[in-house]
Amino acid sequence: MKPLPRSFYTRVDVAQIARELLGKYLFTRIDGRLCGGIIVETEAYSGQNDRACHSNGGRRTRRTEVMYQRGGLAYVYLSYGIHHLFNIVTNEENYADAVLIRGLEPREGIAWMLERRSLAEAEPRVSAGPGVLSQALGIGREHYGEDLCGSTIWVEDRGLEVADDMIETGPRVGVAYAGEDAHRPWRFSVRGNAWVSRARPRYD
Repeated sequence: MKPLPRSFYTRVDVAQIARELLGKYLFTRIDGRLCGGIIVETEAYSGQNDRACHSNGGRRTRRTEVMYQRGGLAYVYLSYGIHHLFNIVTNEENYADAVLIRGLEPREGIAWMLERRSLAEAEPRVSAGPGVLSQALGIGREHYGEDLCGSTIWVEDRGLEVADDMIETGPRVGVAYAGEDAHRPWRFSVRGNAWVSRARPRYD
């Protein structure tokens, strides 16, 4: 186990971090179960100038408080009262940026991931989408604020390079309320990977 250093997360450009997370391995060790896989889809959110971000305009609530901490922590929130979504806080303290992890290609602990998802075999429904991904990995609200440089949830670089021509970019999902910011090409995915949540238009 060799988690990414905190310096990876504390950089200024959240979109660049979201892009570079593609090909990295995300792991959890919860209830003694080691599970994980390759990150294949992400979305970037900026607290400074992005109306799609929960912390935009300095919005500081019980839910968003962890976003204002130094990068490298988990921001987990409940979406529509159903799914826990796992985000990685980035940038330095008080900037409130984050990357949503949207898709994961399972590689470790697949049997446990299937059990958590009540599925019989590995298929995209296991972890293609931010809500099911968190469920498969055992991530819940209790992991809000978890240090990703620790041993419960972490990201590793195992030398898998995703070439630029294999990365697709496009608008983020479900943020139409954000006006012009909804069109930012801040959703990144590995071209043709079955574990990307769904097809979407590409930005040139």
